[in-house]
Amino acid sequence: MITLAVADLAASRRFYVDGLGWEPAFEVPGEVMFFRVAPTVVLSLWSRAGFEAEVGPLGDGGGIPPLTLAHNMPDADGVDRVMRDAVAAGAQLIRPARQREWGGYSGYFADPDGFRWEVAYNPGPLGVELMRAAGLV
Repeated sequence: MITLAVADLAASRRFYVDGLGWEPAFEVPGEVMFFRVAPTVVLSLWSRAGFEAEVGPLGDGGGIPPLTLAHNMPDADGVDRVMRDAVAAGAQLIRPARQREWGGYSGYFADPDGFRWEVAYNPGPLGVELMRAAGLV
């Protein structure tokens, strides 16, 4: 599981469910929401208050959270489509998708809490293996 503490779970729901069309696998309104993002990977969005009550206080040093999440696509057109959908759902465009020096194609957006998402097409062996495992190629 990957758990993100979010400031406003309702805003996160509007972004991920209403905007991006993701289906919650589990939800306790106002507290937590789970999305199955791969056969053995779940993204958990937990209200900040609930997260802090369980885990402890969050640092508030400003800047962006020190991590990125990635959503891999089987081609560059898919990257462009996901980037458009995210921006239409209210994401902040951080870096438009473009051809990368490592041979792939990717861009970045930020969700309502500022978490950075990379959307990428990786034509290398690892990228192909991930898409094959997901049944996308």
